Amino acid sequence: MKALILAAGYGTRLKPVTDRIPKALVPVGGVPMLERVIDKVRGEGIDSIVVNTHWFADQVSSFIEDKDGFGIDIRLSPEKDVILDTGGAIRHAAPLLRGCGEFLVHNVDILSDISIGWLASHMRPGSLAVLAVREAEADRYLLFDEDMRFAGWTNVKTGEVKSPYPDFNPERYRKYSFCGIHILSESVFGLMEDWPDKFSIIDFYLSAADRFPIYGAVADGVSLIDIGTPEKLSEAEDLFGRLPKSE
Repeated sequence: MKALILAAGYGTRLKPVTDRIPKALVPVGGVPMLERVIDKVRGEGIDSIVVNTHWFADQVSSFIEDKDGFGIDIRLSPEKDVILDTGGAIRHAAPLLRGCGEFLVHNVDILSDISIGWLASHMRPGSLAVLAVREAEADRYLLFDEDMRFAGWTNVKTGEVKSPYPDFNPERYRKYSFCGIHILSESVFGLMEDWPDKFSIIDFYLSAADRFPIYGAVADGVSLIDIGTPEKLSEAEDLFGRLPKSE
């Protein structure tokens, strides 16, 4: 399996720290987020990683070079003109991801103890993707049926609902928060060919869910933090900063 680490973002909500460094290199417990995610992925046996870049791309490139590529095959997928969003980033990186059958996508600002092997074990034969999800308070939720097949999306704050199914009633489905960690089949690349350069992976999943099975895997009892704000960064320091970096 290969992995794509999404590290292109501006980190706008982490300003002013991200005025001078990319979000991916913001340290948690003295260790940049990117290094923590690379260590996690590498520690689970994945030795081929793609990192997408945009904001302060040269810093990310220099960091990986200074680390001698962490002793594995790490390649960059530069998004030079504009950040392509998650869906666009996946398609843009396709030439570097093909040939593995399935690949992991992991947000750089998600730190967790979710096992990649555990998530991979939930990838069912013939499915398009499996998404790590959990029960957590949020405004936006992914919606799943009783078999944990993805069926829709809702923003409970605005009341917006999206689904490929007609007469869709979100109250009949299970609501989970997306963890920003998913495993996809290579077959997604063919389905993405007619999409614009920049697009949301959730919108893509919604477009495909009634034709191709996409499942959720509920990560119970895990530690996870999305480092999107200074407050969350401070929380991450408390949660993960005391833990030793994996070798």
